[in-house]
Amino acid sequence: MAAARSSDSDGGRAESNEADSKWLDAHYDPVANIHTFSSCLALADLHGDGEYKLVVGDLGPGGQQPRLKVLKGPAVLTESPLPALPAAAATFLMEQHEPQAPALALASGPCVYVYKNLRPYFKFSLPLLPPNPLEQDLWHQAKEDRIDPLTLKEMLEGIREKAEVPLSVQSLRFLQLELSEMEAFVNQHKSKSIKRQTVITAMTTMKKNLADEDAISCLVVGTEDKELLVLDPEAFTILAKMSLPSVPVFLEVSGQFDVEFRLAAACRNGNIYILRRDSKHPKYCIELSAQPVGLVRIHKVLVVGSTQDSLHGFTHKGKKLWTVQMPAAILTMNLLEQRSRGLQAVMAGLANGEVRIYRDKALLNVIHTPDPVTSLCFGRYGREDNTLIMTTRGGGLIIKILKRTAVFTEGGGEVGPPPAQAMKLNVPRKTRLYVDQTLREREAGTAMHRAFQTDLYLLRLRAARAYVQALESSLNPVSATVREPLKLHAVVQGLGPTFKLTLHLQNPSTARPALGLLICFLYNDALYALPRACFKVPLLVPGLNYPLETFVESLSDKGISDIIKVLVLREGQSAPLLSAHINMPASEGLAAA
Repeated sequence: MAAARSSDSDGGRAESNEADSKWLDAHYDPVANIHTFSSCLALADLHGDGEYKLVVGDLGPGGQQPRLKVLKGPAVLTESPLPALPAAAATFLMEQHEPQAPALALASGPCVYVYKNLRPYFKFSLPLLPPNPLEQDLWHQAKEDRIDPLTLKEMLEGIREKAEVPLSVQSLRFLQLELSEMEAFVNQHKSKSIKRQTVITAMTTMKKNLADEDAISCLVVGTEDKELLVLDPEAFTILAKMSLPSVPVFLEVSGQFDVEFRLAAACRNGNIYILRRDSKHPKYCIELSAQPVGLVRIHKVLVVGSTQDSLHGFTHKGKKLWTVQMPAAILTMNLLEQRSRGLQAVMAGLANGEVRIYRDKALLNVIHTPDPVTSLCFGRYGREDNTLIMTTRGGGLIIKILKRTAVFTEGGGEVGPPPAQAMKLNVPRKTRLYVDQTLREREAGTAMHRAFQTDLYLLRLRAARAYVQALESSLNPVSATVREPLKLHAVVQGLGPTFKLTLHLQNPSTARPALGLLICFLYNDALYALPRACFKVPLLVPGLNYPLETFVESLSDKGISDIIKVLVLREGQSAPLLSAHINMPASEGLAAA
C-alpha cells in the first residue's frame, strides 16, 4: 500500500515492535468512525486500474444512517447512504468483457444493491412471501370499517402467538403503537395491500463454471425465511433455491455451481448444515454445543468459532478433527491467505484485544491491539499484496502490512516457554520397597529375565502337550480331522429326577455329508438310567444343526451328581471321532421328596 505510516504518538497505538514483529504498522486512526463486521468488508479493484480499495458497509451507530464507504489508503474516497442496515458485502465478476472490473454487491434489508465503477447498476429484491390469510382478512375488515383498532390489535396479537406464518411489517409496527396513535395508523394503511417481505442475513460468492480467479461468480444469499438462493450473475434470476431448518448467519462455499459444490451454512439453532449440488435439503449436519460466532473454510476443513471461547475443526461430513480453547471470547473471524507462500490460516479477534492466527490448531502469530477488534479483512490493498485491515469496537481503523520476509512457523505466537513448564508435578515419594526392588532389578536383571523366559517356555510346552492329548483322546467337542469335521454341543434341561438331554450335532463341511455315525453314552448305572445307551445318527447335511434328544433319569436319592460322557463314533472304528463331558446337575426333585 502506497500510504505512508502514520506518525501518531498516541500511547494506545498497536503494541508491536517492528523489529521483532512480522507486521509493519501502516496506519492507525482511533477515531475513524467505522463500525462494521467482517462480512461487510471487501477488497477489490473496483475501477480496473490495479489500485485495490476497501469497501465498508458501515452500520451507523448512535442513530446515524447506515452508509456505504469506499476507502483508498487511509482516507474515505466515496460515501453514500443505505436504506437499511448492511448484512454483507462481496465483490464478483459479472462478465468476461475487458477491462475486467468486478462488481460490488451489498446486501441490505430485503435487497441486494449491485454497483459497477461505484455507481448503482442493479437492485435485486427478494420475492414476496405469501401473507397470513387471517391477517389479510382482518385488514380487509378494517378497510371496510367493520372492526375498531383496539379489536384489531387483540386479534393480531392472537395470530402472532399461534400462527406459524409471521405477521407482516405493517402489522408488527401497528402492534408497537400506543392507543392514541392506532386510529391514525389504521386510516393511513388500511387501503394498502398486505406484503410480507423477508430480509437477507448472509451472502457470499460461488464460481459459476470455472475455478479461475478471474472467472464469473454467482451470489449466494441466505434469508430470514430459512432459505438459500443462488443468483445468476448476469440476469439476477434465481438459479437454485434450498431450504434450511434454521436461519443462516454464516456461509462458506467450495466448488462451482455448474460442476459440483459444497455449501456450509451456520445457523441460529447452533448447527452447521452441508448442502451439495442438486440437493434441496441439507445432506450433513454438524451439531455444535454452543452458538457459532464465525465460519471459515481452510482447504477441506471447516473452522468454527463458538460462544464457548473455542475454535473447532470439522470435515465436510461433520467429523470433528480438533478443538482449541481461546483465552477470551471470540468477536470475529476471517481467512488469511498468503498466496505467494501457499498459506491459508484463520484469524480470530478476541475480546482481550488480541488477534490470533491459527493454521489448524497450531498458533502462528498473535497481534495485540489497543481496542478489541470487531472486523478483519486480509488481502491486496492499494498495491500491497498482504495487508491486514482491522476495525475496533470504538470505531478505530488499523492497517498492517505483512513483511515480505515474514514466515509463519508453528508456535510463533508464543513468547518464551509454555506455561505448563512452570507447573510443579505432584510426584509421590519413593518408598524403601521401591528402592530395594530397583536395586535388585539392576543387579540381577539378566537372571530375572532368564527365569521369566524359562517359565514362559514351560507354560507353552504344557499347553501344547495338553492340546495334543485332547486331540489323541478325542476329548474335545470339535473333530480334529479334516475328513470328518464335526461339532458337538450338549444342553441339559430340567430339575430332576428326569432330565432332558439335547445334543446339537453339526457337520461344518462345505460339500461332504456325514454317514454311518453312532452316539454312545458312558455313565454310572447306579446313578443314571437312559432309554438307549447307543443309537444311530441320521445323515448329516453340511451346514445344518441337528438336535438329538434323549432323557436321563437320576436314580440316587442323596443328591449326588456325576459326569456323563458322550462319544461320537464311526461304524467299524473303536476310536471316537469326538467326545463331550456333561456335568449333570443334582436332582432337586428327589432331594425335595
